[in-house]
Amino acid sequence: MLLKVHRSYRIIVAICDTELIGKTFEEDIRQLKINEHFFKGQEVPYAETVELIKKQILEDASFNIVGPEAVKAAQEAGLITSQHVSKIQGIQYALTF
Repeated sequence: MLLKVHRSYRIIVAICDTELIGKTFEEDIRQLKINEHFFKGQEVPYAETVELIKKQILEDASFNIVGPEAVKAAQEAGLITSQHVSKIQGIQYALTF
């Protein structure tokens, strides 16, 4: 997985499955673009991603999560449940604020 932390007035954590970087998915009027500028960060193993998510939850971060492995890690960390997960062209994603 790729994980990138953006720091502005609030922390935004971008997490995506590695193989999705640079791809765009469209369905009806919705579009999911996994652009490198926003999502391409450090490649992090699954277990470490779960721990990093847990730490960022404590910092009141927002999260952009794309891909089945990234969504699974966010669920394991206690950030989201299946009710928070949407799909575009079968690709799972979740946003938290």
